[in-house]
Amino acid sequence: MKFTVIGAGAWGTAFAVHLARNGQVVTLVPRRAEQAAMLTSTRENSEYLPGVALPPSLRIDHDLFAGLAETDVVLLACPSQALRETCERMKAHLGASKPGLVVSLAKGLELDTYLRPSQVIAHILPHLNAGSLTGPTNAAEVARGLPAAMVLAAGEAAPAQEVRDVQAALSGATLRVYTSDDLPGVEFGGSLKNIYAIAAGCCDGLKLGDNSRAALLTRALAEMVRVGVTLGARPETFYGLSGFGDLVATCHGAWSRNREFGFELGMGKSVAALMQGRRTVVEGYKTTQSFHGLCLEKGMDAPILTEIYGILFENKPPANAIRALMTRSLKRETGSPFMRS
Repeated sequence: MKFTVIGAGAWGTAFAVHLARNGQVVTLVPRRAEQAAMLTSTRENSEYLPGVALPPSLRIDHDLFAGLAETDVVLLACPSQALRETCERMKAHLGASKPGLVVSLAKGLELDTYLRPSQVIAHILPHLNAGSLTGPTNAAEVARGLPAAMVLAAGEAAPAQEVRDVQAALSGATLRVYTSDDLPGVEFGGSLKNIYAIAAGCCDGLKLGDNSRAALLTRALAEMVRVGVTLGARPETFYGLSGFGDLVATCHGAWSRNREFGFELGMGKSVAALMQGRRTVVEGYKTTQSFHGLCLEKGMDAPILTEIYGILFENKPPANAIRALMTRSLKRETGSPFMRS
């Protein structure tokens, strides 16, 4: 199966390496011509994924038109806020090519529109089938071939056999891919966990201990389910790889940009200082803004998300946000995620 990976950051490069190692035909399309030249000459992405050799079979091409020629599957490895512009570029260079599936690797909601990644793809490329691939995965570990699992979801229009074919092509000895027909749930889980990872990082930065982080993650999962189901997802999806699995990995992994961002906030650094001159994207930052607006619009109660929004956009000290959560009115715990936190 022929894959085209658009975007040569850490995750796009790692996934291209995995696919090439898995015997697929892969073209990696960097955004910048100079990056494409560097990857071609050194066979290493020293900027985003140092120490990982690019397989000889992995093709690198800055020419998007050539990269899309006769491709079967396109993987969009770009930040969620850059997805619309990436789809517009793809649309301009498609020509007669019609990939069977366009899959987002992004984890976030678009600002202002509150669209999920697959919805952005469908809006710009309505004649193509859109999907999302997500789960608890760190780029460096996938590139090194350490065992991992993900979930692939596609829109209702995508032929079931085609999705299964892509599932098989993505899977191998080091990556097991499951499928789901709950595309909203898969994308909401992958997006929301970044917000809660910032919260977990704040707890670590404040040195609040294991008890506080365990309590936070438990209530974060309940909030994730409640928000997601209100927006049309199925509750069971959030107990799988794209929800609970990704939440645990991102909130505990030392590699997590979102957790590290929250950690630095907990240690006393300002949002402005942390955002200034950043080379890598913290998806949870703007995703918090998107979900906060969506919660207000829908009248949803999401206290953890609200407090993280206060930290990021209203200069609320992290310690005050934790105190606000701890002193909310007392409630009875229930097995239902629909009870208020």
